[in-house]
Amino acid sequence: MGKPNAKKWAIGALLAVLIGYVAGILTAPKSGKETRQDLKDAASRAMQEGEKELKMLHTQMTQLLDQAREKATTLKGTTQKQLQAAMEKTLIAKEKAREMLSALHEGNDADDEDLRAAIDEANRAVEHLKVYMQK
Repeated sequence: MGKPNAKKWAIGALLAVLIGYVAGILTAPKSGKETRQDLKDAASRAMQEGEKELKMLHTQMTQLLDQAREKATTLKGTTQKQLQAAMEKTLIAKEKAREMLSALHEGNDADDEDLRAAIDEANRAVEHLKVYMQK
C-alpha cells in the first residue's frame, strides 16, 4: 500500500470512528445537556488533533523548503523551474497553514472544514515538493 493510500485510509478510519462515536452518543441514555457537552468536548478534541497535525505539517514544509532551496542552486533548466514552482505552491500552503494556526490560537471560530482543507492542502504541497526533491 502506497503512502498516499495509507493517508486516505487513515482519514477514512478517523471519520468512521468519529461517526461511530457520535452515533453512540446520540443513542446513549443521557440527558440532552450531557449529550451536548459530550459533543462539544469531542469537537474540541477533534479540533486539537487537527491543529496538532497542521503544526506538524507546517514544520515539515519549513524543513522541505530549506532543503529545496539548497537543491535548487544545483539544478538547471526545466527541473529547476519545476522545483521553483513546487516551492511556490508549498509557500502558499505554508502561509495558509500559518493563518489557520493563528486563527486557532486567537480563539477565532475556525470551521472544521477550513481546518481540514488547510491540512489537505498542506499534505498535497508536502507530497508534491517531495516528488521534486527526489529528482
